[in-house]
Amino acid sequence: MSAMLDNLSLGFGVAFSGTNLLVALIGSFFGTIVGVLPGLGPTNGVAMLVPIAFAMGLPPDTALILLAAVYVGAEYGGRITSILINVPGEAAAVMTTLDGYPLARQGLGSVALSLSAWSSFVGSLIAIVGIAAFAPFLAQWALAFGPAEYFVLMVFAFCALTSLLGEQPIKGVLAAAIGLSIATIGVDANSGVYRYTFDIPHLADGLDFVVVVIGLFAVAEMLQMLENKLSGQSVEVPPSQRKLFNLRELRFTSGSTIRGSLLGFVMGVLPGAGASVASAVAYATEKRYIEDKDPDAKFGQGDMRGLAAPEAANNSAATGSFIPMLTLGIPGSGTTAVMMGALTLYNITPGPVLFEQQPALVWGLIASLLIANVMLLVMNIPMVRVFASMLSIPGWLLVPGILAISFIGVYAISATTFDLMAVVAIGVIGYLLRKLQVPMAPMVLGVVLGTMMEQNLRRALSITNGDVSILWASTVCTILWVLAAAVVLGPMGYRWWVKRKRAEPSAA
Repeated sequence: MSAMLDNLSLGFGVAFSGTNLLVALIGSFFGTIVGVLPGLGPTNGVAMLVPIAFAMGLPPDTALILLAAVYVGAEYGGRITSILINVPGEAAAVMTTLDGYPLARQGLGSVALSLSAWSSFVGSLIAIVGIAAFAPFLAQWALAFGPAEYFVLMVFAFCALTSLLGEQPIKGVLAAAIGLSIATIGVDANSGVYRYTFDIPHLADGLDFVVVVIGLFAVAEMLQMLENKLSGQSVEVPPSQRKLFNLRELRFTSGSTIRGSLLGFVMGVLPGAGASVASAVAYATEKRYIEDKDPDAKFGQGDMRGLAAPEAANNSAATGSFIPMLTLGIPGSGTTAVMMGALTLYNITPGPVLFEQQPALVWGLIASLLIANVMLLVMNIPMVRVFASMLSIPGWLLVPGILAISFIGVYAISATTFDLMAVVAIGVIGYLLRKLQVPMAPMVLGVVLGTMMEQNLRRALSITNGDVSILWASTVCTILWVLAAAVVLGPMGYRWWVKRKRAEPSAA
């Protein structure tokens, strides 16, 4: 404990320098803006600043603090458009739309924004404490996850997803299958075979996730708003009566926030799992946990617990992803992979000896993560009323404005008009699927997890020359299979038991 306190004292000494405080503030603000803009996301935001930081001659600790502040700021910012207009700013914010947007439609936009900011802060705070206390141990634990373990982890994520399927599980399974199919488009990395490209060169690299999510959410949502306006069914959103959540709502969501934070931190430690998977698993797990205790819970209709859990999880996972980067030299997410590239510009190699060779850099980063999160909380809470005012913008201005920003984000990825046409096509398909009441969340999760599932399954089978027993050979795999079976069969058994108990008195 004394060693940890000494290290934190060193870290805060670095973080509280005037330059590093200013850099953390600038990075937090810039990251929030990046998160708000659909299509950019934290990876692109960090990538844009890497050459700038290096060209400015910033010291390595200052450059890393800047990039880390942008990263956590983007995780905060991604929730704003998710809650207000049902358009995720980045992948990890997809789950936020499920209950955040209904809350905004009920006139609780400001409350939802402030609650999500608090949940994000708590998630990051718990992850920072975890990094300071358990980084070396958790890094060794993460090494136990090989390709087979990651594949089974993805299976568990899909099994947890069953709680998102509502009353029509067939449509949910169909949505997940469509998402997995989209993930297979492009050149097979192992064989070089073109899959589902239809001789279109632009599809050789597959459909970028941003293209899919902007189409399914931004374009489809705008088409739905246009239909409601033309048919006279548009509902006026009542203005927010309160700026902040109250103490009762804080107590109501505290359990969900803590559970989401812990689960997100564990998922963040696993290299490659990322905040997107963490938020999806946290939402699904929380929904199942709450509904087993409270059948009247309204997840998907504006339940604040359904907002707090994924928001805490994605920020906790984003912060936790620094552990494999710092201790193992393995990127915990796409964004930390970019940050590793930035460190190589300074001839710094992340890995087990980094804590010994560069203690000021490592502990300065950890301390700055805490400072950046405090800055983001202080910055975001007063701004919720400003953000919520987006709902008062007339539709004739809001719809084209959102579409313009979304298209700019898409075009910025590869600068091709094909992506713009693909966004429109996917948006029309997404609109039609919504009319058929097919849920979007399972489809998006299928796109996110599809590539990872396929790659890890192939790697696992290549190790054993096709012997599938590797998928349940290790203790970690066995535990994950048991958990996957539990989340699928457990509720079914519970409902059967409840029906049987209710039938016993009548039979007597």
